[in-house]
Amino acid sequence: MSKLTPEIVEHFFLLCAQKMGRSSRHSMQSALRTFFRFCLQQGFILRPLDSAVPTLRTNKLSTVPRGLTDEQAQKVLKTIDRSNNTGRRDYAICQMLYTYGVRGGQIRALRLQDIDWTADQIFFKALKNGKDSILPLTDEVGQSLLNYLQNARPPSAHPEVFITTRAPYHPLLDSNTISSIISRNIITAGVNCHCKGAHAFRHNFATRMLQKGHSLKEIADVLGHRHLETTFIYTKVDFTILKQVGLAWPLEVT
Repeated sequence: MSKLTPEIVEHFFLLCAQKMGRSSRHSMQSALRTFFRFCLQQGFILRPLDSAVPTLRTNKLSTVPRGLTDEQAQKVLKTIDRSNNTGRRDYAICQMLYTYGVRGGQIRALRLQDIDWTADQIFFKALKNGKDSILPLTDEVGQSLLNYLQNARPPSAHPEVFITTRAPYHPLLDSNTISSIISRNIITAGVNCHCKGAHAFRHNFATRMLQKGHSLKEIADVLGHRHLETTFIYTKVDFTILKQVGLAWPLEVT
């Protein structure tokens, strides 16, 4: 540890950051800086190295949403094997992500009492300072949930809808569990896409709404965005509107 230099720290971070997304880079940045402050306090290093961890700035709207196309999303749903308990659970999760565009964490936190079968409504608690959502319970989602609850969900006192398929049965513990479920089914379907987590369906949902003519305000309400600016990134995939604002190619002047 005493041989570490700022150059070594910077080189390590930049090398690893090339293979990571924005959130992963931010997490590693915070972890390294905290680690080096601890090392300095304990005397493992002789000079502060937390400032040697680079800050990689990314503009909020600098990227383009890269999720599943509608054809790919349908292929994933059709490929899931619903003849076993795991497949019934996975299909219900994917169907809800496709239908509502909610976050994986909202699926994981969904409780049995959040489904109002009488009123045909489903409640999703907000995440990331967003807004709670009460949405219609569609036939597709209702059927997939009934199939899972009646035929695949093990007996459990836990209030969460989705639990593990192997004993000891318990709720899905973290967001990585949902991401792993989605990623596994995307790979099984032979679909090649940049994002293989729950956000692949979320981006697909927002893009579908935009293409059907829904306003950004309507999309923001369904996605649970508290601020409309968060939804602006989807204007980059609204090719119909982009064509209208495109300038004609200038004629050659001779």
